[in-house]
Amino acid sequence: MSPAQFVKESSVPGEWKRQGNRFTGRIARDSTAGPGEGPDEQDRWPVEPGRYRLVVSLACPWAHRSVIVRKLLGLEDAISLAIVDPIRDERGWRFTLDPDGRDPVLGIEFLADAYRRTDPTYEGRVTVPSIIDTVTGLVVTNDYPQITLDLSTEWPDHHREGAPQLIPADRAEMDELIEDIYRDVNNGVYRCGFASTQEAYEAAYDALFARLDVLEQRLADRPYLLGDTLREVDIRLFTTLVRFDAVYHGHFKANRNKLIEFPNLWAYARRLYQLPAFGDTVDFDQIKRHYYLTHENLDPTGIVPKGPDPRVWTR
Repeated sequence: MSPAQFVKESSVPGEWKRQGNRFTGRIARDSTAGPGEGPDEQDRWPVEPGRYRLVVSLACPWAHRSVIVRKLLGLEDAISLAIVDPIRDERGWRFTLDPDGRDPVLGIEFLADAYRRTDPTYEGRVTVPSIIDTVTGLVVTNDYPQITLDLSTEWPDHHREGAPQLIPADRAEMDELIEDIYRDVNNGVYRCGFASTQEAYEAAYDALFARLDVLEQRLADRPYLLGDTLREVDIRLFTTLVRFDAVYHGHFKANRNKLIEFPNLWAYARRLYQLPAFGDTVDFDQIKRHYYLTHENLDPTGIVPKGPDPRVWTR
């Protein structure tokens, strides 16, 4: 049996458990810190357009969420964007897409450099998305679920005119749906792919497709998960769906059905793909190269599949 892909995140029964987020500071409107200052006593950084840099990989679904929300809300000028190489080596995410292999704003070669500057003792995985303070070079947050929520709630003064309201006034139904989708779908595909026992894999597989069946029925009579309005939860589901046939179906053995074999989910995903900030932020080349070239225990040959044809998303 080959070893687990991420040994530190594998439990005794063979189930993969995602590591927690190390940096959980927030950029908040009610921060008591002044312009240019660090976080206040509650780890709240001040909202300052032009100060923070969002570091993402276009391959990563968790980072892709923040790219979509940033663009939907019109925050491109308020928060700058850094894109790392989709191929991650033993040193972590690299800025090799930039001239001289160094981020032009932060001046670092690896995202890990900012992590070590912030916490020299950190030994966990370096993850995207991360928000870095360009004044100090410190990591503000790598708390990916909170990042996108805060872009909606803490930056409204800098949203574009007509920006969508991604978070409803009553969040109860959306939050419950977000939790179900995270557990069984967003993280569920990883629990399939990184399981190290047959039992753990099959449990994750069954939960994944049971949830997709529920979502397939939910979308039978509505354009979006919560009705007629695009919400944050739609973005969170989309970033998994858009990678499903290209990566998760084969690479992660999530192969009961392809996405294109779910009529309602496929129509829903294609409908989202046509919207600004969705399809134009998808990079299938980077997605496939990342998964097939960095998970060497799952794909030791390093062969990147040629298909599926991305034109199915726009036909």
